Amino acid sequence: MTGTREVLVLVDHADGSVRRTTGELLTIAARLGEPSAVFLGPGIDAAREQLRAYGAAKVYVCDSADVTDYLVVPQVEVLEHLVQRTSPAAVLLPSNPEGKEIAARLAVRTGSGLITDAVDVRAATDADADAGPVTTQSVFAGGFSVQARVTSGTPVITVKPNSATPDETAGPGVEEPVEMTVSDDAKAARVTGREARTSSGRPELTEASIVVSGGRGTGGDFGPVEDLADALGAAVGASRAAVDSGWYPHSYQVGQTGKTVSPQLYVACGISGAIQHRAGMQTSKAIVAVNKDAEAPIFELVDFGVVGDLTTVLPQVSEAIKARKG
Repeated sequence: MTGTREVLVLVDHADGSVRRTTGELLTIAARLGEPSAVFLGPGIDAAREQLRAYGAAKVYVCDSADVTDYLVVPQVEVLEHLVQRTSPAAVLLPSNPEGKEIAARLAVRTGSGLITDAVDVRAATDADADAGPVTTQSVFAGGFSVQARVTSGTPVITVKPNSATPDETAGPGVEEPVEMTVSDDAKAARVTGREARTSSGRPELTEASIVVSGGRGTGGDFGPVEDLADALGAAVGASRAAVDSGWYPHSYQVGQTGKTVSPQLYVACGISGAIQHRAGMQTSKAIVAVNKDAEAPIFELVDFGVVGDLTTVLPQVSEAIKARKG
């Protein structure tokens, strides 16, 4: 731990089930100061031990219905209240649509600088360390890495999934209730209903540590792609060509007009590697491609490439993985 100031982390959870991204954020927070989780909504009883296991030193809890019954703004007001009260070294949020909106509104309200889609956050090591943490971002479809730091107010930073490995060092997780009244202006948009998405049994695409994606080369048969994903415990993705052809749902599209992923391992199957797709996966830690076209652009950025027909290659890989597991 490099400092004594608190670092606030907005907990990403669903009724108390804490997502892995929160563990990553708390691990990053410990590099910068004292990791303090901010838990909004019901479910703290189910989440308590998990937050401690992820290293939370403090847990601020606000379970008021006003916070969860309305869209985004009440959460911003709670975080604004905590920023004013604790003067944290930074506020870290998950880089998902809701996290980015909360971060942007919080930055405006607190007069702070905002950095989104960071893939790394570390304490400064230079003489100007008090200026705040240094972030790394991947920009221009992964063509460049940029280091930046906030120069005004409290740094508000959203961090992409898989940017850190959750630390297994447990924290005390001292709980502190947050009592506050949400303003009437924050209640302009009420949540009228929630419906859980049908589970596929696979990890969430944007949070998975391994992603196996299929493209035009599948010819519409995603069976080999799904079998390999299941053997690896991976999420399934698809290229724009595949979803536009109706072969896979649009919610699984990886790319500039789809979802951005940054897993430890990305396996591209029958995907040519157009810039539109590369923009959504180029920050993956390791990239493997299977394509029968040896001149496919995807081979320009891979760590390992296999020139071959995916309908032949993928079943062999799946069987080999299952055999090793067995």
